[in-house]
Amino acid sequence: MEAEALVSLGMVQQLTGDYPAAAASQQQALALFGDLGNVSGQAYALNCLGVVQQETGDHPAAAASQQQALALFGDLGDRLGQARALNDLGVVQQETGDHPAAAASHQQALALFGDLGNLLGQAEALNRLGELATRTVNILQARGHHAQALAIARDLGAAPEEARALEGLGQTDLHDGNPGQAAAHLRQALAIYQRIGAPAARRVQQTLQGHRLTLTTSEPQPTAPSREGH
Repeated sequence: MEAEALVSLGMVQQLTGDYPAAAASQQQALALFGDLGNVSGQAYALNCLGVVQQETGDHPAAAASQQQALALFGDLGDRLGQARALNDLGVVQQETGDHPAAAASHQQALALFGDLGNLLGQAEALNRLGELATRTVNILQARGHHAQALAIARDLGAAPEEARALEGLGQTDLHDGNPGQAAAHLRQALAIYQRIGAPAARRVQQTLQGHRLTLTTSEPQPTAPSREGH
């Protein structure tokens, strides 16, 4: 199988939660790109591999993969690749508790995506910034980031980022002591995750169950998100 096809296969495997197969596909792709001397391909495979490593909890390996990808993208002058690697590196930094570094990575990614006019990338970075703000208990800021991401994702029809934004808003509702609003946001996120077959559906189900947000919970409709400042 060609290296490009292996990367694509690995991404599908990752999205459906088959992480061992996804890691194997990206490693094979990385080796093939290396044999071909294809630096751009190596950077892309490293970026994808780092995401899988992060999702399986191998944070040191994930950080190393993203930093290697970032360096290669920088050498190539690939600003979109740099933005993606920075955003994914920020996720690893969040998971390891390095919140200042995570904030810097996500903000740099957001700026690059903005310069490039890449709206999907902006939604991704905004959602990650929202998650970081929730971790650091800056709930107002988190709500603003997720609301912006939700508006962009809905305009683009980008289901994964729409679901991530809704999940993030649900988490801010829980922090604010608003279970009805949280249930509404989280169930919308769950429906999207289930429709696209994302493993994140299990996480949302666990949140709903853990907070006893049953089907009888009062669920006011979420207010329309704003694109205004965050």
